[in-house]
Amino acid sequence: MLHGAGLRRPTAVHVHGFLTVDGAKMSKSRGTFITAERYLQLLPPEPLRYYFAAKLSGGIEDIDLNLEDFSARVNADIVGKLVNIASRCAPFIERAGGHLSEALPDAALYASFITPREHLAALYEARDTAAVVREVMQLADKANQYVDQHKPWTMAKDPARADEARAVATQAINLFRVLLVYLSPILPRITQTAAAWLGADAFASWDSIETPLTGRAIGKYPQLATRLDPALVKQLVATPATPAAAPTQAKAAAKVAAIPPVTPAAVQAAPAAATPKEPAMIGIDDFAKLDLRAARVLECSRVEGSDKLLCFKLDLGDHQRQVFSGIAASYVPEDLIGRFVVVIANLAPRKMRFGVSEGMVLCASGKADGGADTVFLLSADSGVQPGMKIS
Repeated sequence: MLHGAGLRRPTAVHVHGFLTVDGAKMSKSRGTFITAERYLQLLPPEPLRYYFAAKLSGGIEDIDLNLEDFSARVNADIVGKLVNIASRCAPFIERAGGHLSEALPDAALYASFITPREHLAALYEARDTAAVVREVMQLADKANQYVDQHKPWTMAKDPARADEARAVATQAINLFRVLLVYLSPILPRITQTAAAWLGADAFASWDSIETPLTGRAIGKYPQLATRLDPALVKQLVATPATPAAAPTQAKAAAKVAAIPPVTPAAVQAAPAAATPKEPAMIGIDDFAKLDLRAARVLECSRVEGSDKLLCFKLDLGDHQRQVFSGIAASYVPEDLIGRFVVVIANLAPRKMRFGVSEGMVLCASGKADGGADTVFLLSADSGVQPGMKIS
């Protein structure tokens, strides 16, 4: 038609194959049909953008949304590799007054990171985002290796080496910036948040990385990404109901606790199924068994070999104790030093692979501003002293 009308035909048509869910065709009856609206009710868009980009190439092959792989890949790549570079190194800049070093300690390493920018741009033009993600993650591995080799947290313990720690952190943050520029078409919201931290000009253009960020003030590190909860991801799909158990679509929706019914009529038809089970009531004697105490954080650090755990050294007034908590994705450990937390002091010690945990730090959890689930440490009012009993 275009040819007959004398109009230019397209030089290329960019398409891809079908999307399957856990290896099966998307189907409402099988519980593998996911709408964009349903996804956004549970999770932020960036993880799915990244996962699809990691699978899409210039061809027309089908791609599969494997929910278990989705959680694992996003947590490993975005949180465990990319954001981990920034979150580990930002505290050393903040301790130095929020200013980056005047020069990079390893200019050659930085040069090796910006060299492939034209090649990566060509991959984007070819719609081969899978290759982009693969090559950027290889660079992310190198950046994390740099941090692990130089151990700025060890340098920071010696006041005489504080400038060395800041220099290593400056190098790592610059490597992180390069990686995020490369992934900015895929992760625009994370890029926007990082721009508020490092400065809008840091991500102004593809070629802005030619000049590293040195000798400038940066903001306080923001939370760039949180780990995906696999249990929440599983709620994207419904468990298929049998015809006998659910003769109508409304009844089937009411029987699936993970997905709320989509119409008021369905809600009215099965209010009990849509209502979460209430926790069992306890008496005052049960509550009295808990020894809740205010504790001051003396030390806090990441646990080597784990991307989830933080190790706390807590002051409970008359003694100190060690507690592990799986909140590494939500907090920068150095920011917690000096803060008061609430701890269950009479919880039996638990022997873990990394040591013994002598209690539990209490947190609230839920969605923050409609986004993904996150955790929030409970604290005490000003004036509290270490070891005070909470009742």
